[in-house]
Amino acid sequence: MIPETLFQYFPNLSGIQKDRFTALGALYQDWNAKINVVSRKDIDELYLRHVLHSLGIAKVYEFQPAEQVLDVGTGGGFPGIPLAILFPDTQFTLVDAIGKKIRVVEEVVAGLQLSNVLARQTRVEDITESYDFIVSRAVAAMPTFVHWTRGRLKKGKGVQRPDGPDMVPGIFYLKGGELSEELQSYPRAQIFPLSTYFKEPFFETKKVVYLPDPFSKNHKKAPRRRG
Repeated sequence: MIPETLFQYFPNLSGIQKDRFTALGALYQDWNAKINVVSRKDIDELYLRHVLHSLGIAKVYEFQPAEQVLDVGTGGGFPGIPLAILFPDTQFTLVDAIGKKIRVVEEVVAGLQLSNVLARQTRVEDITESYDFIVSRAVAAMPTFVHWTRGRLKKGKGVQRPDGPDMVPGIFYLKGGELSEELQSYPRAQIFPLSTYFKEPFFETKKVVYLPDPFSKNHKKAPRRRG
């Protein structure tokens, strides 16, 4: 996949957003040769398997300027960096316990001149701040991930918007395959198949799971879908 294919799915990108998405490929090729954080097969399919996959979350929900987002187990920067390019007025914190991965994140962020990304080498259990939303790409089964991130979501009714309903804090999780067993304890979880938004065969089994904070009483509203 080339960047122009990605642009077809997101036709309202600004010039600087297109430039950053285009630069992303070369930056990852360069840094992955020095510090291997993405497999050779995946680096050759970067825009499909990493960039567009990350942006699947944006097809389900549009982050707002007032919101703060935590990317747990970001690896080389996914889904956080593509989302940060798409939502430049939203603050993203990307965390991973492995130092070499965070180094790549920091270098890519610097190369793209992204001012809305903070990279931290840490475990999510050691974070004391709370966030409006948590994003991640299948770093663990949902019960384990919920345990790791307990207390990291803001309490309350969520962020009020002038153009839509309030959205309660919660998790956007990129997963594949059959999910009924690991989600059986979370009846409020909502599943959005990415094949609804993207035509490539890679997305046939890929999904975005939205889980309102399971420890909050304020989790009745669904996310506002994008086009």
